[in-house]
Amino acid sequence: VERTFAFLDLCGFTAYTDKEGDTAAYDVISKFRTAVRQVASERGVRLAKWLGDGVMMVGVEQEDLVEAVIDIEFLVDESRSPLPMRAGIARGPVLLIDGDDHVGSAVILASRLCDRAEPHQILAQAGTVARQMVNAEEIRLGEHDVPGFAHKIEIVQLTSLGGH
Repeated sequence: VERTFAFLDLCGFTAYTDKEGDTAAYDVISKFRTAVRQVASERGVRLAKWLGDGVMMVGVEQEDLVEAVIDIEFLVDESRSPLPMRAGIARGPVLLIDGDDHVGSAVILASRLCDRAEPHQILAQAGTVARQMVNAEEIRLGEHDVPGFAHKIEIVQLTSLGGH
């Protein structure tokens, strides 16, 4: 099956928890999860799994997932979260295991792009944004080596057309 995957991560969570304590960290994660759930529900994308201070999301249609990630990043910023978000997105064929888990290079690439992203940055493989998307555009960053991949990957930064 063909799917789009996104990994979202709150930057600096470990240091924040160490400095501010568990209660403050819990509050940040709770607000992040609320934003993720709200947007995922509105956009019709699936929360595959929570990853502590992050989440893996899956979309059948790339447009829905890309726009959801942009919306979530906006909500995290708008909430004045002390921790910025970063994300990686990739699309491709995958195998479905036991009806709820996915295996394939698109999953791995999305994770690697999230790891590579700077705070407030959404990275994706070139071609992720379709012309019909209303709130996203690509900024080309060129071809880069990505750990675990034999060939260079053309990476883009996704940004909102609305300036948020």
